[in-house]
Amino acid sequence: MNYVLTNTQMREADRYTIQTLGVESLVLMERAGEALCAYAETLAPTGNIVCVCGGGNNGGDGFVCARLLRKKGRAVTVVYLAEKESEACGINRKKYTTCGGEICSHLPHNVHFALVVDCLFGTGFHGELPPRYREELEKVNALRATGAKVLAADIPSGVNGENGFAATGAVCATHTLCIGEKKAGVYLNDGIDYAGEIARADIGIALPRQEEYARLLSQEEMKRLLPKRKRNSHKGTFGRAAIVAGCTEYTGAAALSLSACLRSGAGYTALFTPANILPYYILKYPEALLERLCEGGRVAFNEENFSKLLAFDAVAYGMGMGVSAETAKGAVWLLERYTGRLVLDADGLNSLAKYADVHAAFRAKKCDVIITPHIKEFSRLTGESVQAILEKGLFAPVAFAKEHDVCVLLKNAVSIVTDGKHVALNAAGNVGQARGGSGDVLAGVIAGLCAGGLSAFDGGKAGAYLVGKAAEIAAKKTGEYSLLVSDVISAFVSVWE
Repeated sequence: MNYVLTNTQMREADRYTIQTLGVESLVLMERAGEALCAYAETLAPTGNIVCVCGGGNNGGDGFVCARLLRKKGRAVTVVYLAEKESEACGINRKKYTTCGGEICSHLPHNVHFALVVDCLFGTGFHGELPPRYREELEKVNALRATGAKVLAADIPSGVNGENGFAATGAVCATHTLCIGEKKAGVYLNDGIDYAGEIARADIGIALPRQEEYARLLSQEEMKRLLPKRKRNSHKGTFGRAAIVAGCTEYTGAAALSLSACLRSGAGYTALFTPANILPYYILKYPEALLERLCEGGRVAFNEENFSKLLAFDAVAYGMGMGVSAETAKGAVWLLERYTGRLVLDADGLNSLAKYADVHAAFRAKKCDVIITPHIKEFSRLTGESVQAILEKGLFAPVAFAKEHDVCVLLKNAVSIVTDGKHVALNAAGNVGQARGGSGDVLAGVIAGLCAGGLSAFDGGKAGAYLVGKAAEIAAKKTGEYSLLVSDVISAFVSVWE
């Protein structure tokens, strides 16, 4: 499994492996050093290598790596920065010096290094870097700027292992080798930019069976969620999806969401939008059904018209509707009466946060709900600051999902999808998606997938991954700077292959 662990979970796995299964910590350290050594040689088949080691177990891994590289005849230097030393690190430091290895207190100025192996801090780092360490790590980053590769052991030094926040002067690696399992900090917030290419080394650390671990979404899981369709099918087989979106100011949101839903495989797709803008979509989407949501150019709750939504298998609500009491009223009505899969996005969430009792609305729900906020929208829903949410890493969306019995897809560079018990991370995609309309596309895709039979949680996972992959495909033609949201929709024809 492609697990992603928090610091607490990784420490528990270490404890379980050592204390319960009886694997000695020095054996695990030797394996970690071997994995670092092997990866280092693939990154730098020739040239000088420097290992920057701290006094903890991360540094001990570095000393093993340096000793094994030296044994292979490689030119290796160790820079040791430590105010205190763990027992295991001390043992491996002595093994390194016993075989003739030398230790420096600063990075040499007169040596060209092909590779830096960063083993200064592990996943437990938080706060700011002390000046002495920051000075040396800035030299590491300067070496990278001159062409050297930088391999971080477990996580780049200076990056918080729980939430990915990077301290000033943190190592910006070209590659990160996560020891045992991948760590949350290399995917969240700054971590995804500082980690570079992420790999994992299995050193025999076992996971306690009773734990539920986050997983990184993969193509294999998508194949499981989206089985090949039978030839003996009809449009009713793949469900009915409704897109409730748009107002005079935001006509594009409805168009993007509708177009994405049409590409996601639903048997029927309908757009419900205010009467004044409905003509904009006539014949532009001939495959879609068009329904008048209300009179005028902005949403006005109308129970008769909203009742038509109850016949659909999935409904996406809120994209470009404008923040208003009427939008909130419609969201609350759907939560109380609709029994299918409901995707609440954008202004549907913003309106709930401003005009409704969020806790009461979710308590009254009868449907399978997924909310798809970005960080600021999630802040409005929860009442917590953006900073506080980001600092909590995986815990903020999990806690909300568990409390309200909903699925949360918290959108970011790496998105978190959770139902309160299970957690998935989506790293597919690129920076080209950081523009208006991307969320509208995602909501439409999830609605189409859910109409076809997926649960809100599975639809959220599949939607996030497939949209990300479509963005990667599209960017190969347009580049990330020029990528349009409509390019992503066009790339869906390739992403299903």
